[in-house]
Amino acid sequence: MPAVLAVVGLAGTGKSEATGLLVQKYGYSAIYFGGIVVDEVQRRGLPLRPASERAVREELRAAEGMDAIAARSIQPIRERLDSGENVVIDGLYSTAELSRLRAESDLDVVTLAVHAPRWLRKKRLRTRPVRPLTAKEVDERDWFELSNLDKAPPIVLADLHVVNDGTVNQLAENIYRTIEGFLTKIESAVAAGTRPTTGSAE
Repeated sequence: MPAVLAVVGLAGTGKSEATGLLVQKYGYSAIYFGGIVVDEVQRRGLPLRPASERAVREELRAAEGMDAIAARSIQPIRERLDSGENVVIDGLYSTAELSRLRAESDLDVVTLAVHAPRWLRKKRLRTRPVRPLTAKEVDERDWFELSNLDKAPPIVLADLHVVNDGTVNQLAENIYRTIEGFLTKIESAVAAGTRPTTGSAE
């Protein structure tokens, strides 16, 4: 299994659901990148709203670089790896964050992109019990993340891809089939005497 598996995707695609399924099936230990921002918002006594999270996220990146969230997460990732756990990251946002993780020679990061139709994402985000978003807020968030955070490349260039437009059971089947297929290709590459690079079985 990949030691570090990063789940990427736009809001409402089901990244957290996918993360939970990976924890349940393969025993991954989950690290939520967004939790760093949420914790900072709460520490400052700000309302837990998209506007507050965006402001804090921008401030952290302005002060510490676009890879700030990933840089703050490296230590807890290593601690879990050192304890024998594999890590799944929920909420990797940008090219800078992925590059920061892959710059660490001991972190073998594989990315899994979760996709869903836009109308379905809006429906999920409107009806979710925690921090729901209106359709307009989803549009604004998408545009901000794609134009300012460079979020598209890690999704488009992900090592693995699944579509989440059905039930949770269907998502689970898609993820497990994708992971097992990836592992089969890796095993074949190793048996052939080749050493696949990160995210590649060719």
